[in-house]
Amino acid sequence: MRSGIGKSKLSSYNRLKQNAVFCFLMAAITCSAGVTTVTEAPDSTAPRVRSVVRVDSRSHKLVRVFQIMRPIGEPAPRISDPAVRTLVDETAKSYNVSPALVRSVISVESGFNAWAVSPKGAMGMMQLMPGTARRFGVSNAFDVKQNIDGGVRYLRFLQDLFGNDALAIAAYNAGERAVEKYNGIPPYPETMAYVKKVGARYERARKQAAAKSVPPPATETQPAAGDKHPPLEMYYDEQGRVHIETR
Repeated sequence: MRSGIGKSKLSSYNRLKQNAVFCFLMAAITCSAGVTTVTEAPDSTAPRVRSVVRVDSRSHKLVRVFQIMRPIGEPAPRISDPAVRTLVDETAKSYNVSPALVRSVISVESGFNAWAVSPKGAMGMMQLMPGTARRFGVSNAFDVKQNIDGGVRYLRFLQDLFGNDALAIAAYNAGERAVEKYNGIPPYPETMAYVKKVGARYERARKQAAAKSVPPPATETQPAAGDKHPPLEMYYDEQGRVHIETR
């Protein structure tokens, strides 16, 4: 009896083991191929965001990558677009933020790509996280006007909170809590590099703007040929008085 029961338990254990191995193999195959979910944006005209789960080749851990499914045939706005430049400048001025600072942030964040999506899920030209977008009333982060408005408002908020452009830039990247925690720029390599890049672009833009605002030096104008004065002639009379006359 004991021998029969032992064999039965061993058989059940082997079947469970085989099922576990099979499930593990199927999960590994699925993960290596990538598990994809597509999330529709609230606005039907906006591009879709594709969330792909893959196995990282170095860490062998599951990682989630966000990809943008841009509308076919629709190019991404760039800084060379006059309409984008105007929109950025007008929005920045309306919130009393330097347009040069906003352009510097956008350049580092997305390179002026309205459909950019970061691995962490930041969206649009100013790379708004979903929570930040909701916080500043952005319903469609891929809408250029909404995205810039929300991003500039966030920058203004951070400037008012910290009273310092460098800290505002750091908080834009790492969040205001991280700046408050370290009472300065957080010692994160990504954030420190980000502050350096944005700061360098901002300083360069300010210098260029200052150079353009300085009027050119005045040049000496030569009198026209018809404006020349007639030559003068000086002589002394018999009493020794000086006389000056035109010829």
